[in-house]
Amino acid sequence: MPSARATLLAAASTAVADVLASVTLADGNRLAYDRLVLAPGIDIRWDGLPGYDEAAANVMPHAWKAGEQTLLLRRQLESMEDGGLVVISAPANPFRCPPGPYERASLIAYYLKSKKPKSKLILLDAKDAFSKQRLFQNAWKELYPNLEWVSLSSGGKVTAVEPASKTVVTDFSRHQAAVANIIPPQKAARVADLAQVADRSGWCPVDAMTFESKQQPNIHVIGDAAIMGAMPKSAFSANAQAKVCAAAVAKLLAGQKPEEPRLINTCYSVVAPDYGITVAGVYRPKDGVLSDIEGAGGVSPIDAPAATRAAEASYADGWFKTITTEVFG
Repeated sequence: MPSARATLLAAASTAVADVLASVTLADGNRLAYDRLVLAPGIDIRWDGLPGYDEAAANVMPHAWKAGEQTLLLRRQLESMEDGGLVVISAPANPFRCPPGPYERASLIAYYLKSKKPKSKLILLDAKDAFSKQRLFQNAWKELYPNLEWVSLSSGGKVTAVEPASKTVVTDFSRHQAAVANIIPPQKAARVADLAQVADRSGWCPVDAMTFESKQQPNIHVIGDAAIMGAMPKSAFSANAQAKVCAAAVAKLLAGQKPEEPRLINTCYSVVAPDYGITVAGVYRPKDGVLSDIEGAGGVSPIDAPAATRAAEASYADGWFKTITTEVFG
């Protein structure tokens, strides 16, 4: 076995053999490792919402994995008649990108306001609170009177869907949608099960210092699949975790003790093309998980002027270009 080597997979893996400390890739090649870094991402819990399965996703797209699902949701919105009802369901925590459902609702509401002003959007939520809530709700009140958020305590939790009629069911109501975007419960993707790094929650508990799995030695898990305590499942988080994990692996392979990390997350949300809002946090290991460093983070000012909102939208675009260039070259 090669010594002093960590392997970060860029190809889809089909099997992880912890006894042999090797990974088999989809093309049949096998890679031996001393330490393995996995970034599994997420999968949909197809058994997490009655009536919602892979066939239903072709009618009521989740669009929570980029690609055909995202394009399908776009086509449905474009072909919907003015006056149609759009319904979005947001799941309970944890899930990929906590502010995502609310940014999506905002931008769909912007599209409807611009192109189909007779239409309405209802956001059904399995939670009573969400990231940047006050900022989002203030923006909705100002910009999108046809956007209605229904909280958990107000009956917003979706209990079933009926794809044949595009009906979304809660404990107290039924909504027949022209377009239904169902964001279902999630879990770590399949490679996490193959590597046996996911626990009964479906996610991957890790050591907060090194991101080494608490289920399997010498395997590290970063990104959306991992349980990170206060640090959210975001692209910024995953990028920061990759760097800290790489430094920790290098120390471990050299027989040294990794340093205690500090990690940052900044999450931009665009509510309209010229209206951005932000939340930021700084984290350190505490009691086995990543915890907020008090006073080190924060959100955009509630009463910021229009120029500040426009600047934050510009910052969001700049951050996207920077991180995609850094990751993909």
